Amino acid sequence: MKTIKGPAIFLAQFAADEAPFNDLDSISKWAADLGFKGVQIPSWDDRLIDLAQAAESSAYCDDLRATLEKNGIQATELSTHLQGQLVAVHPAYDTLFDAFAPADVHGKPDARQRWAVDQLLLAAKASANLGLTEHATFSGALAWPYLYPWPQRPAGLVETAFDELAKRWLPILDAFDDAGVNLCYEIHPGEDLHDGVTFEMFLERVGNHDRCHMLYDPSHYVLQALDYVDHIDIYHERIKMFHVKDAELNPTGRQGVYGGYQSWVDRAGRFRSLGDGEVDFSAIFSKFAQYDFAGWAVLEWECCLKHPEDGAREGASFISDHIIRVTERAFDDFAGTEIDDDANKALLGLS
Repeated sequence: MKTIKGPAIFLAQFAADEAPFNDLDSISKWAADLGFKGVQIPSWDDRLIDLAQAAESSAYCDDLRATLEKNGIQATELSTHLQGQLVAVHPAYDTLFDAFAPADVHGKPDARQRWAVDQLLLAAKASANLGLTEHATFSGALAWPYLYPWPQRPAGLVETAFDELAKRWLPILDAFDDAGVNLCYEIHPGEDLHDGVTFEMFLERVGNHDRCHMLYDPSHYVLQALDYVDHIDIYHERIKMFHVKDAELNPTGRQGVYGGYQSWVDRAGRFRSLGDGEVDFSAIFSKFAQYDFAGWAVLEWECCLKHPEDGAREGASFISDHIIRVTERAFDDFAGTEIDDDANKALLGLS
C-alpha cells in the first residue's frame, strides 16, 4: 500500500507582482514555511517558470529544482490549464478566451489553437526535464454550449464534437507518451470532459490511450450533485492527480445547480476553503489509500469568502491531518497461524 504525498499547493491563485508571490524562490519559501512539501506550477506564469526554456534546457530545470530544494520543497506537476482550454474553443467563447493567449493571436482562432498545442508540446518536454510523471490540463470544449438540450440537439452533434476533440488531442497525448508523462484532464464544468460519462466518451475516441488520465477535484462534483466517492471506485485506475478543494451545494426554492447567473457568493453552489464546505475528505483520503494512489494531495484554493493566505495556512495542516499513513500489516496478524497446504485441505474436509 502507498501513502499519498503531500501537502502540496497549486500556485496559480497565489502568484502576484508583490513579494513573496512574485518569483519561484520567494513563493516556494512562503509555501514551505506554511508546511507544504510540494508546489504545482502554472506553466503560463513567467514569474515562476519559462516554459520554453524548461523544455529546451536540462540545466535550466536543474536550477529550478535547486531553487525549490533550497527551500525544502519540490515540484509536483506543471499545469497548462489555460493553454489546454484553447485547444478546443467554441466560437461563442472566442473573445473571452483570447485573454488566455498572447496578443498576437487575439482574434485569430486558428493561430491561437496552434499556439496552445505548441504550449502543450513544450509542457511535455519540460515535465520530462523536471523529472515529473504527471501533468495537469483542461480539455477545452466544443459541445459545452449545447449541454442542456433545448432546443433539441441535432442528431450527431455531440458525437461530432467529441470526434474532433479526440482528433486534436491525440497527437498531444502521443507527445506526452514519448516524454513518459501522464496527461491528466481536470474534470470540470465548462470543459467537454466534465463528468465520468464524458471522460469515457473521450477515452474511447483516443483508443484508451495509456497517457489519458484524470485530475480529480471533488468540488466540481459537489456542484453537479455527482457522487464523488463512488467516482473514485469507478475511475481510480485513471485518476493520477488530486486537487484538494472544498465546495458546498445549498439549493433553495429559488436556485439550484445552475446558480441563477449569480456571483459566486450568491450561488447555491460555492467553492470554499478546506473544511468550510461539505466535501467528506475523510472518505476521499480513505479511498485513495485503499487504491494505492501514488500522487500528491494538492491544495487548490478557491473560496468566495476567505482570504487566500488564510486558506493556504489552514489548508496545509488540513491536508496533513487527512493523509493516512497506510499500514504495513493486517490488524489481525497477531492471531495468525502458519498452516501448510495439507492442513488447509484437512480443515476443508478435502483429501
